[in-house]
Amino acid sequence: MGMSVLGGGERMALAADVGGAGAGSRSPGNVPAPFAAPVAGRPANEPFGYCLNMSTVRGHKLPITAEVDLAADAGYTAIEPWMGKLDEYVKGGGSLKDLGKRIRDRGLTVESAIGFAEWIVDDDARRAKGLEQAKRDMDTLAQIGGKRIAAPPAGATDQTDLNLFRAAERYRALLELGVKMGVIPEVEVWGFSKSLSRLGETTFVAIESGHASACILPDVYHVYKGGSDFAGLGLLSGPAVQVLHVNDYPADPPRATITDAHRVYPGDGVAPLTAIYRMMHAAGFRGYLSLELFNPEYWKQDALTVAKTGLAKTRESVQKAFS
Repeated sequence: MGMSVLGGGERMALAADVGGAGAGSRSPGNVPAPFAAPVAGRPANEPFGYCLNMSTVRGHKLPITAEVDLAADAGYTAIEPWMGKLDEYVKGGGSLKDLGKRIRDRGLTVESAIGFAEWIVDDDARRAKGLEQAKRDMDTLAQIGGKRIAAPPAGATDQTDLNLFRAAERYRALLELGVKMGVIPEVEVWGFSKSLSRLGETTFVAIESGHASACILPDVYHVYKGGSDFAGLGLLSGPAVQVLHVNDYPADPPRATITDAHRVYPGDGVAPLTAIYRMMHAAGFRGYLSLELFNPEYWKQDALTVAKTGLAKTRESVQKAFS
């Protein structure tokens, strides 16, 4: 049996209580005012930013320049590109300086990016190569104004005996590199993996890194897939999470057999998004919801339609939580 997903009445009651927006609302630990401050320009019922993770239109096989324009045309204010697409752009003769200008001119920021450097593996040689890959990725991102990069347990997904203290040390080394490069790595929960599949494991690595810039990249689908209780998200202070991968999932197939391809638009599944948003908001999260989907049915549709529908449904799910 997996752990419950906000199944307890007390947890849901807590989420409903902290969802009451306003200065008088209470949250576990009474969130410090600086963490809970609203972001200028955002309405009270939409306290988060909206970002497009390019996996959502991955099947459309657009060049990175078209992805940038797509996100802006659809109404997003941020993007989360994949390093592979950026590398293709550079290999094809593209200028990172020009791309960064294009991103800024379209009113977008690069809040995060998806990379797969093997920073966490036990093998010293592989890990050294992983850090070199991370350095190259960070350099690329810095040139287009990127702020962060995902740091999943790439290379250790089949490992069942990963020492989390060692993983924390390795994450600290990655963070130190990130600070030098100006791009912060976010240790990521991967629900399908045999290491860092749980929110608690990932949080442990971040905490035990002992680094002030440590942060976590949670994902609604991955938290569910890995078997963690979503209530854990309410324990993470605002600075600990700058980006949340947002999506939804159906009741069937069950957790054991569900895959990335089953992800659906926010609000079209059974994920307790209202409770998630309210708990994270109460804990001080004011970052970005990055829409990350891998649904092949959406890839058959017009890319702009998919991007616009994803933003509309994400906004509706947030408005529902804070109405």
